[in-house]
Amino acid sequence: MAMLKDVKGIGPKSLALLNKLGIITIDDLVMHYPFRYEYLERTNLQEVGEEDKVIVDGKVESVPILMRFKAGLNKMNFRLISSSGVVGVSIFNRAFLKSSLEVGTNVIVIGKFDKKKNVITASDIKMGSLSSKVKIEPVYHVTQGLTNKNIATYINMALLQFGKEITDYIPEEYINKYSFVNKRLALNIVHNPPTTEKLKEAEYRLKYEELFSFMFKINYLKKQNKSNNKGIGRTIPREKVEKFIESLSFSLTDDQKKATEEILKDMESSSRMNRLLQGDVGSGKTIVSFIAMYSNYLSGMQSALMAPTEILAVQHYNNLKDILKNTKVNIALLTGSLLKKEKIEIYKGLENGEIDIVIGTHALIQDDVTYNNLGLVITDEQHRFGVNQRANLQNKGIKPDILYMSATPIPRTYALTIYGDMDTSIIKERPKGRKKIKTYVKKNSEIKEVLQLMLDELKKHHQVYVIAPLIEDNSETNDLASVCDLKDKMKLAFGEYYNIDVVHGKMASSAKELIMQEFVQGSIQILISTTVVEVGVDVPNATMMVIFDANKFGLSTLHQLRGRVGRGNSESSCILISDSDTERLTIMEKEDDGFKISEEDFKLRGHGDLFGTKQSGDMTFKIANIKDDYDILLRAREDSEEYLNCTTNINELKLKLINSINNNS
Repeated sequence: MAMLKDVKGIGPKSLALLNKLGIITIDDLVMHYPFRYEYLERTNLQEVGEEDKVIVDGKVESVPILMRFKAGLNKMNFRLISSSGVVGVSIFNRAFLKSSLEVGTNVIVIGKFDKKKNVITASDIKMGSLSSKVKIEPVYHVTQGLTNKNIATYINMALLQFGKEITDYIPEEYINKYSFVNKRLALNIVHNPPTTEKLKEAEYRLKYEELFSFMFKINYLKKQNKSNNKGIGRTIPREKVEKFIESLSFSLTDDQKKATEEILKDMESSSRMNRLLQGDVGSGKTIVSFIAMYSNYLSGMQSALMAPTEILAVQHYNNLKDILKNTKVNIALLTGSLLKKEKIEIYKGLENGEIDIVIGTHALIQDDVTYNNLGLVITDEQHRFGVNQRANLQNKGIKPDILYMSATPIPRTYALTIYGDMDTSIIKERPKGRKKIKTYVKKNSEIKEVLQLMLDELKKHHQVYVIAPLIEDNSETNDLASVCDLKDKMKLAFGEYYNIDVVHGKMASSAKELIMQEFVQGSIQILISTTVVEVGVDVPNATMMVIFDANKFGLSTLHQLRGRVGRGNSESSCILISDSDTERLTIMEKEDDGFKISEEDFKLRGHGDLFGTKQSGDMTFKIANIKDDYDILLRAREDSEEYLNCTTNINELKLKLINSINNNS
């Protein structure tokens, strides 16, 4: 099978840069879709105002003259024959274009026009010319060292060389039913759109395929659950469970009691539990899962809880050890960072039944892990695990009960589509004593006031989160705050007196874990981060969160981030800094019900921010968007169910779709 390095023009350096963008395979490359398009239409220079953006095409009339200045700067001038007459063109720091700008070459110049001087100061020059129609230019996510043109070239070369090898996941009957073009042609069109109409047709076809494949996986697992629905039907000594609940240092809310009862009834039933436990931020869903695991232990069976990060797994482990300290339950922590010797000891304990409860990361589903009598599987923040990872864990036991937990409230219409066959328990009620987090919307001009509020908290020996939407400065979005930029500013304001550090998604897991641990222990007072802290550790001493460019986040993400503070007894606050979209953000000042916020967010922005700026696991779509493409999703769901249930067409494609689930592809 062809690999990315086999694409003509991709050398070791380009390969490393593509990998940095998450492009590992040829499929990844050809499905690295443009995030937007530029629509280039010829400008009549006689009709533009001063400093208006112009797009002009024509032929190079004169040999470009290159002038070099100090500090490595350069400027290039040449004349262009356009439909509006001869015009001068100046462009800075594009010396590498000189060899391409031979006299007579057709070019498209984009920039600003000075009427008095009859000169366009160009921001970009593209080879080619404009027809009477609009020229559509794809714009890709790039990284330093890879240009938009590089990526476009690699994609087109991959399609030329290996287009026939790309798997089409739409069954032939649905291709015919909807008159879809073949996948190779659709990919060619989205990367080289001839017209807006053709682009829309190709996008629809690729969105349908992505959603069909996703819904097939979901429906396949639902069908598997239903056909294998015979459960364990254990006997739970209810009086011991009640005694344990009474021994807790706090009282359960009514919602927690109801959810606990629903879960215990499922576990006692002869049918296999398949339940989603949704709890709003700070509602106390974790203790409900602990009660379920203790009940499972009392019935003589093992439990496994899988968390998305090591630091969250450690937190669950420490909390459960503390809550069960007066019992004989043997609890183990299994993560990727353990020494091989330690892992082998845990593997033995799980296989011979000495370990009653294991908490860990995806290390729980490695091939080396064998369970003695796994009766309950819990996945925390389940949306951060793919369909395949969840299936692998539940297949470790003989039909164990399954409990999915999510702190992300999901709009009802959305949940019905994705989790239609699951029973759902919802915890909305907050535990007594949990204080409301005060939320304020501030403008950048009020930054001094924000810094003073931060200082007030730091003087009380409290800690502060600072959130940025970007990791590093990006020339295309230089109006946004970045983690690196904010670190410099915070060090200037507080660095003399307080320890400041950063954490973001591109860091190695070990580095992230270490910094988060230092923040938990209090040795870091200000933690600057992207949304990686959205779901994670409890830091009771963190009492303030400051979110820069808050308008760039969905309301649900802001709600999740806000939930990182207010975990202790002190009053906490969240400050949203933005100069735009403040009307939407004021919802956060008034509302603290995550379910209401998620419905509002879904109406405004779609599913994209329900699970963070970049989703992982199930919800990573390359081209589809559930809000905008909800009708396509419903159609794909219906078609995938029909296709799955049709026993007469067990063909190669259906087996590929099923194998993509079973093989954790």
